[in-house]
Amino acid sequence: MAASRIAILVLALTALAFASGTALAQAERYAVFVADMETGEVLHARRADAPRFPASLTKMMTLYMLFEAERDGRITLDDMLPVSAEAASRPASRLGLAEGAEIRAEDAVRALIIASANDVAVVVAEHLGGTETAFAEAMTERARRLGLTATTFRNASGLPDPLQRTTARDMARLAYALQRDFPERYHYFAETRFAWNGRSIPSHNTLVGNMRGVDGLKTGYIRASGFNVALTAGRHERRLVAIIMGGASPAVRDAHARELLEAAFATLDARDQGRLLARLDVPRLNPIREQELLTAELAGLPGRTEQGSARSAPPVRVELADADSLAAPAAPAPEISVLSLPRGWSIQVGAYGSEAAARARLETVSAMGLEDLISGARYAPEPLERGATRLWRARFAGLDVDAARAACARLQARGEACFTVAPDA
Repeated sequence: MAASRIAILVLALTALAFASGTALAQAERYAVFVADMETGEVLHARRADAPRFPASLTKMMTLYMLFEAERDGRITLDDMLPVSAEAASRPASRLGLAEGAEIRAEDAVRALIIASANDVAVVVAEHLGGTETAFAEAMTERARRLGLTATTFRNASGLPDPLQRTTARDMARLAYALQRDFPERYHYFAETRFAWNGRSIPSHNTLVGNMRGVDGLKTGYIRASGFNVALTAGRHERRLVAIIMGGASPAVRDAHARELLEAAFATLDARDQGRLLARLDVPRLNPIREQELLTAELAGLPGRTEQGSARSAPPVRVELADADSLAAPAAPAPEISVLSLPRGWSIQVGAYGSEAAARARLETVSAMGLEDLISGARYAPEPLERGATRLWRARFAGLDVDAARAACARLQARGEACFTVAPDA
């Protein structure tokens, strides 16, 4: 009897340890990032800058490279791409392409988005880069120029590699870049089925077509990552990007994504309604409170990424992602015009509703003991205009990459907002 009780106790403790370990592993994989693609406002973020495995979200970068090659005239969607033995050997998910076969480039696009085909990812990589390794290096270099500073690609598919890492924030930047740079190709991400060799292959992204406004983008899974998804959604002239990483299952991930998107849209709708009421002769706020509501500081600070749920009341200090690297796509909305400071790396220390507020912020930061890093920088309030709306970005421009990163690190250590901006971002 005693032995039986001991055995039961051992089993119970083992189960508890396993459950605790599973929960801990899940927490270490979890990250989310939800933002307004028009303004860059971060509506919800948790562990958004923590390193994570992208899994098949990697294929978004493979597709970016393919669309860019098409735009540059290096490939057409009617081109036939050969299948090597290396490509044919890739494990699932896959189309099952045989060595020596060919696949049309447009079919490759659909296979990557809908079927998440690893063999097709290698076909594209070898066609554009010679080898998958060389292509992955080119992916990383191009990603850095897009502002994905925490991302390294080691292959074109997202299959396990301990050095292939990204962040939820970087994946949001990539999702935005795909829509910004290739609006004429973005419709592929909204397709829900792919016809191939007499089969109809359904999309892994079940929220497309099943949740109002969702029109992309990509799912991903490896054991080390958990279940990932990148989503874009539009309602009432608003567009959101949402990245969820480390879900325990597709159902759990999708339910969480749905909850986050619904809450974010509700927050924006409520804010719009408040602005409408304010225009209907509701008494104005006092000047101090009004200025607080106009103040906006950049997201991207280690230790300040956990913004809380979008269900909570809108924060007084609205946090923005960099407006260059996370802004609205030009196609459905009025074109964004930006008056730029000199190129080179920049740091952004805030975005404000008035030029005077942005200028005051720049003067304040310039007196914070950063002379050794920003003494040669040019700075002035930089306007970002969209229709009748204008924000003034407080930027120090003309820095090299090391000075920009060091300046932001020093400011962030003091609890100040700062975000680096790449020259081509």
